[in-house]
Amino acid sequence: MSGTPGVEVTEGDVAGEDLAGEGVAAQAEAAVRTPDAADRPDAADAADAPAPDPHAEGPRRGRPRSAAADTAIIEAVLRMIEDGVSIGELSMEGIAREAGVGKATVYRRWPGKSALMLDVMRSLDTDVPPPAGVSVRDDLVGIIEFLRIRGLAKRNSALLRTVVTHVKAQPALWREYHETVVQARREVLLSVLRRGRERGEVRTDRDIDLLADLFVGPVLSRAVLHEWADLPEGLAEEIVDTVLDGVRPRG
Repeated sequence: MSGTPGVEVTEGDVAGEDLAGEGVAAQAEAAVRTPDAADRPDAADAADAPAPDPHAEGPRRGRPRSAAADTAIIEAVLRMIEDGVSIGELSMEGIAREAGVGKATVYRRWPGKSALMLDVMRSLDTDVPPPAGVSVRDDLVGIIEFLRIRGLAKRNSALLRTVVTHVKAQPALWREYHETVVQARREVLLSVLRRGRERGEVRTDRDIDLLADLFVGPVLSRAVLHEWADLPEGLAEEIVDTVLDGVRPRG
């Protein structure tokens, strides 16, 4: 059985999960699920969730979670959004049907639509390539070039505009996204700037977070705030060389 092109979800991947999910295990999960403000907009989906059973036992050990099902579900959401389905129109039941898995399989992974959207958003991100560690300038160019290319990715841009709008409306989820994906990416940049300070290539009398903003600000401004602005080849080198000229130690 396959609900996602290129991602085969076999009967064995989901059958065990769905059978258990329709019974005691799914009921136990629903019973301990605590409502979160971040999921209140998903109240309509809650009606589709497995009903709690006060007599249900705790979660039992069973089949390991299927990575194929995870991928199928996330790809199903991306495909539905690309096909014009709005976030408001998405339902956990509809997503499960599109992915070719049982509804309990979706709820076992995500308590509500907003939590699922956070992982959808993460799926659209790629990690910054590890800096080579030889040249501070070249490493900075590599990071800014990564952001430029990401800004040019039409598919990511279209989907992210939709998904980000939903996730930003949930403060707890937006904060979690920043504390994981965004902060990890920023830490790569900060590590390069710290190395630049140690080598005497970057001044130490300015806040390092401010320096980081000076490097990423121009490309993010064009990619996010001014989507019509060009992101030409060579932009990363121009940004880095311009900012480095101003942040080198004086004297």
